[in-house]
Amino acid sequence: MDSENEKTLVEILEPNIQVDLAKYIKFVSNPQSGAIATFSGTTRDTFEGKIVVELRYEAYVPMAERQIKSICSSARLSWSLEAMAVAHRLGSVPVGETSVFVAISSVHRDDALDACKYVIDELKASVPIFKKEVYANGEVWKENSEFLERRDQYSSHVSSTGGRVCCGSKVHKVPVAKEKKICCGNKTKVRDEEAECAS
Repeated sequence: MDSENEKTLVEILEPNIQVDLAKYIKFVSNPQSGAIATFSGTTRDTFEGKIVVELRYEAYVPMAERQIKSICSSARLSWSLEAMAVAHRLGSVPVGETSVFVAISSVHRDDALDACKYVIDELKASVPIFKKEVYANGEVWKENSEFLERRDQYSSHVSSTGGRVCCGSKVHKVPVAKEKKICCGNKTKVRDEEAECAS
């Protein structure tokens, strides 16, 4: 197993298994990291004036795990990260409980924070996990706004090419937020006394 896979944990949890936040924070913790960024998505009690009872999630698990691992690999290309953990529940998630959790560690906070936002946004836009909102007076399958935005971008691309799409579903350009930084590259200044003495 290569070191990147050893530092990445992706789990799709079976119904009735709660997300163990401490487990994932412990997984990403290490002495090299000065930052751990987390995101915890929880079921809220209302949506657009309707009382929410619970959320229900379904997924095609092998594809969902593969896609999340791909997102994590993409994040590593843009940011200097130590360890990553992503967990998503399936089944019923009552109000107040966590349905998705992301934990990322890095030497500096900017990398962890930016990568954490990227991972949750990409997960909601592209991973085949499906959500049903259950209200006091009914239920509805919901599409994430990130998925709808991505679909609209794809549709406008198809329209602009006259309906011709070459490899559109096979090629995915990963947005690069910034160049990957080397640890402490712009924060630490080391004085070379030997060079100064020689001059």
